[in-house]
Amino acid sequence: MKHFIKRYLSVNVLPIWIILAIDVAVIAISILLAYALRYDFSSLVFESVTIRKTLLMAIVVNLVLFKAFRTYSSVLRLSSFVDIARIFVALSVAYGVLALVSLLAPLLTGGRYAPVSIVLMAYIINFALMASSRIIVKMTFEAIGANSSARTDVFIYGAREAGVSIAKSLRVSMKERYRLRGFIADEPELYDKLIMGVRVVPNDERLFDVLAEKGVKTIIVSPAKQEALKKEENLDRFLKHNMKLLSAPPLGDWNQRGLESRDIKEIQIEDLLQRDPIVIDIHKVASHLEGKRVMITGAAGSIGSEIMRQVASFNPYKLILVDQAETPLHDIRLELQDRWRDISAETIVADISNATRMESIFNEFRPQYIFHAAAYKHVPMMEDNVSESIQVNVNGTRIVADLAVKYKADKFVMISTDKAVNPTNVMGCSKRICEIYVQSLAKKLQKEGGHVTQFITTRFGNVLGSNGSVIPRFKEQIRKGGPVTVTHPEIIRYFMTIPEACRLVLEAGSMGNGGEIYIFDMGKPVKIVDLAKRMISLSGRTDVEIKFTGLRHGEKLYEELLNVKELTKPTYHEKIMIATVREYDYDEVKGRIQQLIDVSYTYDQMRIVAAMKELVPEFISKNSCFEVLDKKE
Repeated sequence: MKHFIKRYLSVNVLPIWIILAIDVAVIAISILLAYALRYDFSSLVFESVTIRKTLLMAIVVNLVLFKAFRTYSSVLRLSSFVDIARIFVALSVAYGVLALVSLLAPLLTGGRYAPVSIVLMAYIINFALMASSRIIVKMTFEAIGANSSARTDVFIYGAREAGVSIAKSLRVSMKERYRLRGFIADEPELYDKLIMGVRVVPNDERLFDVLAEKGVKTIIVSPAKQEALKKEENLDRFLKHNMKLLSAPPLGDWNQRGLESRDIKEIQIEDLLQRDPIVIDIHKVASHLEGKRVMITGAAGSIGSEIMRQVASFNPYKLILVDQAETPLHDIRLELQDRWRDISAETIVADISNATRMESIFNEFRPQYIFHAAAYKHVPMMEDNVSESIQVNVNGTRIVADLAVKYKADKFVMISTDKAVNPTNVMGCSKRICEIYVQSLAKKLQKEGGHVTQFITTRFGNVLGSNGSVIPRFKEQIRKGGPVTVTHPEIIRYFMTIPEACRLVLEAGSMGNGGEIYIFDMGKPVKIVDLAKRMISLSGRTDVEIKFTGLRHGEKLYEELLNVKELTKPTYHEKIMIATVREYDYDEVKGRIQQLIDVSYTYDQMRIVAAMKELVPEFISKNSCFEVLDKKE
């Protein structure tokens, strides 16, 4: 029986003409019932001629207005307040016309129609029956689905507009997947109220007793409560009780059909970074990038690809995307074809340390704005491959920077790292040498005058979720059941999301005049072991252990965004500061870097690192075989 009812309430077997026929029958019943209630059932015989005329006119007028207001075109089981309102308006107009005919017909034609009292009663009965039919079908269908064991019981964190909108979507388009059991609110005026038939529970310790009583382990966080969730004590309470946290997009991002199952996603650790949202001057950034030829090196990497996405939104004349990784670059090409088909873009497989190849690219495309994100970045890998860190990071940067000057680019924005400050590893030192070269070149050009390419350096810490970073590694380890490996219980890092970092790169690029090294406010440092614990809790698993493996080569317990001898100057953006660093003479730097590059081709690692330490005296190796070079005689 249940299967029969469910089948015949589905849109596939209940076509529009059946809904229309049912509504016509309801009109007839309403007119007849109004006569019987106004007079008595015998009137249905004695007044049959008047009733037939009234019925015919009522049906014709209502059909016209049903067509105009499309009262029969929705799926009954998905009916909403909007559908009821549409029925109300259609019936009001139709019976208004009938009342007018009832008053004027005797005067104009001498004919008899139903009295106005009958019309009014029929109107009330008709609306009640049509509205009730939709509500009954909707409730019946929901009751049928309510026993589904596959559904997940959920609470919604947020009981105002966004939360209620999610709840409505759960009951309409996701009723076979989720069952709403309650709301969670921070606002005292909402405590213990009923919304959509379920209770609003205060966000305090009593909440978890209620959740346990109802057997609820899943919470959907409304977009209005995303920031509240980031508060450490709030988040830790949910994670402590092993709650699975899901998120819904902002209301403005919903499609016309409303929220769908695929829009409800597990909250990621990146979503919980405890930082204030970063806002940039969109108009200023747009004025620098719109209509320009923009080159991005390392375009297939985490930072480079996100810069590409953000630059694409500013309508550049052309994108020149350079990377030596063929497959990721192919993925970028496909993404461009899907999302930015109208933008002219070149995806070029090339090694930035290949001077001849890079010269040909610059000669052909003449980039006006360059984001230089190409670099080797993994600390342990570069400790073992010192020559590559010099040949790609240092020589590659020198080649691209020199070509930017030769082909008169307007701006060159280099992506650096906090590991360049008081470097303790080869990778960090190689990036510091890049900074030195770019800054000294900028100062030289400013002194010479003429067309000056503005060289900007941006320096920030780790980005959450970047390729090969700790977040993807932890996710994979958790997926496999652990253990999650952390190098040291006290190790801390500054973190920023990839979109945040790239927004600040664009902002810094637009504000720089040349020669500046910009550092970003990275917020509070994060203890890596705490990050691992939260990721394990978010996964819902309780069987994953954390294992400490010891510091890796060249790794230090904490990173610095500034050398202790450096000072900072503020900019108009509160999240961006200018580092005042030691300046180098370009001619001296050029010669010493050339010597370093020449030494790199000997592949004698000790000799290469010794040359790096001469160029960057603050480079003191940690947990590395190169520590012997720092020992005092």
